[in-house]
Amino acid sequence: MPSIIVPSEYGYVLATTVATSIYLVFLTSRVGKARGKANVPYPYAYAEKSEAEKDPLKNIFNCTQRAHQNTLEFWPVVTSLSLIGGLAHPQVAAAAHAWWLLGRIVYVRGYVTGNPRNRLYGVAGQLGLLPLLFTAISSVYYLIK
Repeated sequence: MPSIIVPSEYGYVLATTVATSIYLVFLTSRVGKARGKANVPYPYAYAEKSEAEKDPLKNIFNCTQRAHQNTLEFWPVVTSLSLIGGLAHPQVAAAAHAWWLLGRIVYVRGYVTGNPRNRLYGVAGQLGLLPLLFTAISSVYYLIK
């Protein structure tokens, strides 16, 4: 069984993971603020469609909530691939993770305007998933060969 030697550059991988976690906390607070402004009570995750079509604040809340949820859907995949890929390719994994995070920031900034089409500017950040996938596969291969 091969040894795992954590390269000193692995700190970059951990830094992007921590930065993403901090961003998720920021998004959580943003959803809470939008919920308060729109007056959408708990436990409802979204405002009803008919309400959101009439009230711009409810629409913005729905868009903010969806942007946060979509980020949470990708977070475990990005983090897992980054932490695994960073074992053999820390700089590439950290750069790809940072690219994804920057794209996510642009995606969310567009989405929370209330016009879902504005989220598309940040979709390029999803390209960070490809190098993360390749670095993770390479790291796993290195460990099992």
